[in-house]
Amino acid sequence: MAVQYKDYYESLEVPRTASAEEIKKSFRKLARQYHPDVAKDKKKAEERFKEINEAYEVLSDPEKRKKYDELGAHWKSGADFRPPGAGGHGFRGGPGAEEFQFGGTGFSDFFEQMFGARMNGGGFHPHGGGGFSPGEFAERGADIEGDILVTLEEAAKGSVRTVNIRHGDRSESHQVKIPAGISDGQKLRVAGRGESGSGGGEDGDLYLRVRLAKHPDFEVDGHQLIHELEVAPWEAALGAEIAVPTLDGPVNIKLPAGTASGQKLRVRGRGLGKHGDLLVVIKMVVPGKLTEAQKKLWEQLADASKFNPRG
Repeated sequence: MAVQYKDYYESLEVPRTASAEEIKKSFRKLARQYHPDVAKDKKKAEERFKEINEAYEVLSDPEKRKKYDELGAHWKSGADFRPPGAGGHGFRGGPGAEEFQFGGTGFSDFFEQMFGARMNGGGFHPHGGGGFSPGEFAERGADIEGDILVTLEEAAKGSVRTVNIRHGDRSESHQVKIPAGISDGQKLRVAGRGESGSGGGEDGDLYLRVRLAKHPDFEVDGHQLIHELEVAPWEAALGAEIAVPTLDGPVNIKLPAGTASGQKLRVRGRGLGKHGDLLVVIKMVVPGKLTEAQKKLWEQLADASKFNPRG
């Protein structure tokens, strides 16, 4: 099945030679710009946010990026593309197997063909418990696995998503519950929506593998969210009250006097699910340029201070 080729470098507005740090920096900039919570045109922003996330999902992973780059730079964005081997959307499990397509997962057909869904083999089960003649058997349909892109907001509060499944001549929509506190890589089971069984065998199941959407302000560690907070030297030395982002909006935290770079502050209940917290990691940032007046003040501080960081 031909799908449209996706130029992930174009999606993230970086050259193909971009470093991992350049890719991360561009993702954060674009993700903040198109995050549905802040954009005026939410529908348009949501589609762009998914596109940016998909591109970053691939280009931030060395193995996926290598596989993607092996396709070559000669493909044009939007051109028809047939990936090598079987893939996700529109793939078949073998001769006579049904063709599956997914919608509403947050990933494009191109991503699923290259990195997404796969089919797990079914099994033969004789009818009844006794002997059976040749040909008298039931075969369970194969299970199908695909990816579903889940935002951190959905993971924190839970949600219900509509996923469209087309296999063979059938097209169905299913409400898939995403429980609060779900983890990256966890699978959601839709019973009986895999490949059809034969000979009276039961149908296989559909498993949707959760891929948590990348966020410009947070990293994820299990149920914990991690936010890197940049602070000025005087804020760390004297203490300060600073607003930090959470999935429910900003909250103020107190930075104790004498806070060190790398120190972690915990904001309870602001992570994913009931047991998730927000960890704020302090990063000290010094001014890049100083005026003459500012330079004199720093020199006065250096003369007056007896602090030795290497002592």
